[in-house]
Amino acid sequence: MTKYQSIVECIASHSYIQPDKLCLADSKKALTYKEVWSDVYGLALHLKQLGVGKGDCVVIECTQNADYMVCEFAIQLAGGVFVPLERNAAVARVEEIAGDVEAKLLIAKKPIIDTVQFMDIETVEEFDYKGEIVLDDVVFPVLEDTAEILFSTGTTGKSKGIELSHGNDIALAENVKYGTKMKENNVELIPMPLSHSHGLRRTYGNMLNGSSAVFSNGVTLLKQVFDLMDKYSVTSMDLSPSNLSIIFKLSKDRLGDYADVMDYIQLGSAPLPENDKEHLARILPNTRLYNFYGSTEAGCSCLLDFNETSGKPGCIGKPAVNAQFIVVDENRNDITATATFDEPGFLASSGSINMKGYWKAPQLTEEAMADGFIYTKDLGYIDEDGYIYMLGRKDDVINYGGVKIAPEEIESVVVKHPVIADCACIPVKDALTGQAPKLFLQMKPGMEYDKKEFKAFLQEALDANKQPKFIELIDAIPRTFNGKIQRNKLMELEK
Repeated sequence: MTKYQSIVECIASHSYIQPDKLCLADSKKALTYKEVWSDVYGLALHLKQLGVGKGDCVVIECTQNADYMVCEFAIQLAGGVFVPLERNAAVARVEEIAGDVEAKLLIAKKPIIDTVQFMDIETVEEFDYKGEIVLDDVVFPVLEDTAEILFSTGTTGKSKGIELSHGNDIALAENVKYGTKMKENNVELIPMPLSHSHGLRRTYGNMLNGSSAVFSNGVTLLKQVFDLMDKYSVTSMDLSPSNLSIIFKLSKDRLGDYADVMDYIQLGSAPLPENDKEHLARILPNTRLYNFYGSTEAGCSCLLDFNETSGKPGCIGKPAVNAQFIVVDENRNDITATATFDEPGFLASSGSINMKGYWKAPQLTEEAMADGFIYTKDLGYIDEDGYIYMLGRKDDVINYGGVKIAPEEIESVVVKHPVIADCACIPVKDALTGQAPKLFLQMKPGMEYDKKEFKAFLQEALDANKQPKFIELIDAIPRTFNGKIQRNKLMELEK
């Protein structure tokens, strides 16, 4: 769809077409496309002097700002491979990843380990190129070259490195650009960590489009977030469900003040609770509200504008422009699945967004990929209108005396109760039924749990064969940085 073969080439091209347009901004600086390209080009020359060449991996600690993104694009322009680390990563994790990729260079605020050459990220702006850059003389990466290796957070066991090409990044950027119907003068606020796929890919979409990305370090410093929105006339946002929950809790309906200027909000990385969907749609009735489904291996693959298509619980939308979906059985045979767990189907996707593979792990790659498809453990089906539904993950499904229950079925109902702040459901062993659902409840501040009233609520709202057998109050539901429930931690409590 696009003539470009890398995101850094998009930036270079836009720097000549619209040099004075805002490209990247954060709370301390704003850079035009011309300035970003000069910084990227100059830093790439310096990286080459440090020995970074084609295929060399550069590990970089996330600083969640414009300089960090300049580093990524400079690494790639130098022919290197971008390997991001989350902010304040443990020394052991830095050592593990740097060793795994045989890092040529570590870019961070301080030399975390002494086994790899170090560069201070705060010196980036010193390498701004002052001369004229002849675009025809620049050698850009090509589609099949490796652009980045994104490591999973590794909650259990060794982290997996997801290897992605420049072609993958272009295809993912197209999914974001066309999926959101991004306008030419889009200005997007991105508080999601730039060490992970979600925030990176929204940035790529804006770079492909020639629009603007504004970075904030999360949303907890809410005044700074709204100040950035006002300063740069933000027209769109990229949020996780947990980001949205924090904004609602700290500012109530203040997002509604931007109803006339907010073109779209895109959410992803974890399921979005139905009550938050309804709340957001109520305060931003004319804003496109997208829920993206995907993974680091095959991200931004499916999306739904839930302000336009309401009344479809569990629906994740239709495939993005560079993705195709099928539903398969446990033997990976293409099937027609239904909305019940009597005929379970697993979602699989193909397209130019699919990763090259897991870094140095051919067996793991073969287990996840075959015949151009990436196979998931997500149970789902496709309806007659082409809408895709996700029922839950196979590993999370509760077999309650032969009745298959996705924890989300219970959680989506429970979280609507007025005194419940958060909840999570897990399977536990049961002598009579084999497994039974156990529900953990986090109460809203100042609210009390009325056992009799809550059970009456459940009996009214849930089928009899889906009633939680056990209920326990908990101070806080454990979640990842992007809002996913850490069920493994809750299961550990049961041992």
